[in-house]
Parts: sequence; structure tokens; C-alpha cells
Amino acid sequence: MSNDPHTQNLIVMANRIGQFFESMPDRAEALAGAADHIRKFWEPRMRAQFLQQLDAEAGQALRPFMREAVAVHRARLSEALPPTH
Repeated sequence: MSNDPHTQNLIVMANRIGQFFESMPDRAEALAGAADHIRKFWEPRMRAQFLQQLDAEAGQALRPFMREAVAVHRARLSEALPPTH
């Protein structure tokens, strides 16, 4: 996991969100719900940092369910993100 405490916190929060949605009986609905939660409640800078870290080593700490949710719904999570430098 990344040494950056903010990045670690984003991964921990995403995993907690995933734990809630993973218990839903309909997997497709659960994946969409987890991604929608992040899209609705995380500001664009948080989502941008989260997605950048998933492409780096920090994504290894993300639970498989959340990795799948992000992979399936990445386009929705990337909406209205600030430009990267």
C-alpha cells in the first residue's frame, strides 16, 4: 500500500463501501451501487487520486469486489474529474 496516509485512507474507505455493497444478492446491482456511492459522495479530486493509485501499487490493497466495481464502472467514476498533471 502507498505510504501516503490520504491514499491509504481512500483505499480503506473504498474497501468499507465495498463490504456493505458486496452483501447484496444481485452482484451487478452491488457493483453499480458501490461505484455510484463513490461517484456521488467523493469529490472529483478524491476520485482522481483514488483512480491514479489503483493504476499504481496502492491498488493491490483494494479488495477484489471493489477492484471489479471500479473496473466495470470506471467511466462513470471518471466523469467530471480535474485534469491530471
